[in-house]
Amino acid sequence: MLRFLFACSVLLAFSATQPTRAEVRNPAADGFVSLHSLEIAASPARTWAALGSIGRWWNSAHTWSGDARNLRLKTEAGECFCERWKDGSVEHGRVLMARRDTLLRLHALLGPVQAMAVNATLTFTLKPMEEGTRLEVEYRVNGSSASGLDTLAPAIDRVIGEQAGRLKRFTETGSVD
Repeated sequence: MLRFLFACSVLLAFSATQPTRAEVRNPAADGFVSLHSLEIAASPARTWAALGSIGRWWNSAHTWSGDARNLRLKTEAGECFCERWKDGSVEHGRVLMARRDTLLRLHALLGPVQAMAVNATLTFTLKPMEEGTRLEVEYRVNGSSASGLDTLAPAIDRVIGEQAGRLKRFTETGSVD
């Protein structure tokens, strides 16, 4: 319970800034969809490569260890989006589908939803544009009506948006700063 409360407080504390415009679709006690769409001034191949370097762009504040360098994500079906450190480890997600330079889909129980009886899918869709890539990040969460997901949706949406913005900056510049 303490970890759940900690995760909620971290989500709320770091949700003040949002680098992309988002849409929370169908917020309800039993689920919601967070959708972020942004343009990246880099090719789909470069954006795809950046996705696999998650420990370099994910915010350390949204990890269990406090250090994003402990994150690993291999962009192949069945692979783990995992975090390992001296005193523990956690599976944040599992790759369901990988289509190089096009789509990466994970079953991903992030933050407070990990402790809940829910399903959650995180999808990164990359679409080539004339001058880069259109990145769409969708986080779809469903559970029972007792889950109260509508109350968590705004904070989770802001965190997903923050990560999308960090991925954009890292892809374009090699740094999140």
